[in-house]
Amino acid sequence: MGIIAGLLIVLLVINLFFAAVMVFLERRDTSATWAWLLVLTFIPVLGFIIYLIFGRKLSHRKIFDWKGQEKIGLRESTDNQISMIRQQEFPFSDRNVAKHRDLIYLLLVNDGAILTQDNEVTIFTDGHEKFDALMRDIEMATDHIHLIYYIIHSDMLGNRLQKALIKKAEEGLDVRVIYDAMGCRTTKNAFWNKLKQNGVKVWPFFPSKLPLINFRLNYRNHRKLAIIDGEIGYIGGFNVGDEYLGLDDSFGYWRDTHLRVRGKAVFAMQTRYIMDWNSASSASQKLDYQKRYFPSFHGKGQTSMQIVSSGPDTEWQQIKNGYIKMINSAKKSIYLQSPYIIPDVSLLEALKIASLSGVDVRLMIPNKPDHAFVYRATTSYCGELIESGAKVYIYDNGFIHAKTLVVDGEIASVGTANMDFRSFRLNFEVNAFMYEKKIAQKLEDIFLQDILKSYQLTEELYAERSFWIKVKEAVSRLLSPIL
Repeated sequence: MGIIAGLLIVLLVINLFFAAVMVFLERRDTSATWAWLLVLTFIPVLGFIIYLIFGRKLSHRKIFDWKGQEKIGLRESTDNQISMIRQQEFPFSDRNVAKHRDLIYLLLVNDGAILTQDNEVTIFTDGHEKFDALMRDIEMATDHIHLIYYIIHSDMLGNRLQKALIKKAEEGLDVRVIYDAMGCRTTKNAFWNKLKQNGVKVWPFFPSKLPLINFRLNYRNHRKLAIIDGEIGYIGGFNVGDEYLGLDDSFGYWRDTHLRVRGKAVFAMQTRYIMDWNSASSASQKLDYQKRYFPSFHGKGQTSMQIVSSGPDTEWQQIKNGYIKMINSAKKSIYLQSPYIIPDVSLLEALKIASLSGVDVRLMIPNKPDHAFVYRATTSYCGELIESGAKVYIYDNGFIHAKTLVVDGEIASVGTANMDFRSFRLNFEVNAFMYEKKIAQKLEDIFLQDILKSYQLTEELYAERSFWIKVKEAVSRLLSPIL
């Protein structure tokens, strides 16, 4: 009995020690610190193991190498744009774009997100249409195909993509795939091996270095990018799998938002891809910033766009800061779609202040969870936003996975980042911030059409939830900073 008591005391001392390290040595958000302290305090042994796997901050060593970008003049172009906007000399192609110079400047300074003004944009909300277009572009590729997806399943759609990539690799094209080790944990090695054996270069992002244990498990590359010949880029919410075609009965129709871009914004997607590839691959397979990846061409569109990346490797939460700046600029309307709405204090207050100021704030979430614990945190925050006058809609035609923000029908953001702690602090994400009324109004119209397939979560309906759901919401919200 004395030995057991002694072991318990040792465990408690270790537990208190790590709790003290978290509080005094790690620069964490206060809410996340308290959430982890609760876990460590009330689950002394298991909580410590959970912390080792999910709670440790990412090493401050350099993950992405920015060297070589001087070859394509990106650094020089970014510095020039910053200088011209600061001096109010930037040649905006549209005066409506110039109205948002503060947001453009913010994203330039914090992320080096260069502004391009020649982009043609096609919006996809259906998986069949998006992947049919992507397969056509892959078939027409003549030089290279660069893909990164959080999830690639070895199902019907995954095998269709595999076959298309192998065909192009056999034709002599440079074909590369990055996948997230956590997101693709159920995809068998045979799927990747077949790609490699047929000339496709494949690397996982943050794979486990130890059997069954991955201490970087909590840091996921959630980006979805496809770059074809350096001229066409895809960005948005769709992963690769049959469920994204609406073929999973548990989800039903899959409603997402994805963009096909042709223009100089593709150069920014390519740059992001090269950095991710060089982080994931071996030293012998590093990519250089060759001119073939940045061909000379000019897009024929009129959409001004910035490609913005964020992740746990950076000091600033670039995409979240962009969202808040957009919300704070709203005069008439804010339309927001996300499967997860778990905002931190800054984003929550921005949305509430906008609503209380008379701005038409509308949010849309799914009618079913793909992660039950996260979903209850979402409904909890939605209930608070309803109290401030915001309108919350529950999409009732399947599952909505879109990550879209539209403000005043003038500016919009579409990408991979959800409105939650994980996307802002833990995941590697990428979004397109767009400055064109035509595109913003298209996305606004899509939102209004989705309302026809939704029901409103009113104060009265929210008040009717059961005691058990209230308990779930309370616990989920308490732990939401570390979900």
